[in-house]
Amino acid sequence: MKRAEKAERVAKLLDELHPEIPVPLDHEDPYTLLLAVLLSAQCTDVRVNQVTPKLFARAKTPAGMAQLPLSVIRKIVTPCGLGPQKSKAIKQLSKTLVEEHGGQVPQSFEALEALPGVGHKTASVVMSQAFGVPAFPVDTHIHRLAARWGLSSGKNVVQTERDLKALFPENTWNRLHLQMIYFGREHCPARGHDLSACPICSWAASKKRIREEAAR
Repeated sequence: MKRAEKAERVAKLLDELHPEIPVPLDHEDPYTLLLAVLLSAQCTDVRVNQVTPKLFARAKTPAGMAQLPLSVIRKIVTPCGLGPQKSKAIKQLSKTLVEEHGGQVPQSFEALEALPGVGHKTASVVMSQAFGVPAFPVDTHIHRLAARWGLSSGKNVVQTERDLKALFPENTWNRLHLQMIYFGREHCPARGHDLSACPICSWAASKKRIREEAAR
């Protein structure tokens, strides 16, 4: 099966399995989403959603967050892991938003990626989920699924993102990346997964990959 045909079938099945796709990180506006995504690095969304209410109870605007002592931010976000780095990034990016963007989250990839602690994936999530701009944020779930399904041969998330954008219509990117995340969590885990019984891997994965993962 050609990649384009496979992609079309995958998209149709994901629409059937996940017609409703809520944003997994709780937030109120672009700024609170930006901080939630930053905290989600190497941390589960469930944990982030437990931590952010405590953080936003202290401050939920860039101006307010910039005024909080770094030690206070660090103490709150430490359960998300990488406490020193994340707390410093939160304070610095909040200060930058106040000083350079009038206290508003910028609506461009370039400006977002220039903020402290914000990489391409975080910027893509904010652009797609906060501003509705077509983007295809690639996390570990999507990177894994794209390889399993033969939609990408990318050795890194940059190549995987490029391959997926080429396969799927731009107006489906924002929905599809969330659908793939939900599918990965519910049906297609990284370990102990029987590809032959999976709703998508069973027909999309190559026989060689099914054998390889079964042997692990």
